[in-house]
Amino acid sequence: MRIDTYGQQLEVTPALRDYVESKLSRLARHFDQPFDVRTQLSLERTDHCAEANVNIAGRTLHADATAENMYAAIDLLADKLDRLLMKHKEKLIDSHRGGDAARGG
Repeated sequence: MRIDTYGQQLEVTPALRDYVESKLSRLARHFDQPFDVRTQLSLERTDHCAEANVNIAGRTLHADATAENMYAAIDLLADKLDRLLMKHKEKLIDSHRGGDAARGG
């Protein structure tokens, strides 16, 4: 898994970069194949925003989070991405099982 972190009108410090990588590293447990995560950190007035795009197997999943400080926004973003990846993985498993599981028959 490759994580790219950049800031929009914000300096991404090594501490912020390490925090993003440590929080998003748990996403790798969902898939064996490599995937890319592109994270953008920004400030909008008083709110801190964190957005991410996950490119996995030809699909792009997007999540964003806003909080009062950047670390809280990164925590929320990691939770949202975790849920998105679990949902995506469930859809893949259901589609591989065939239509019977989806129809209940």
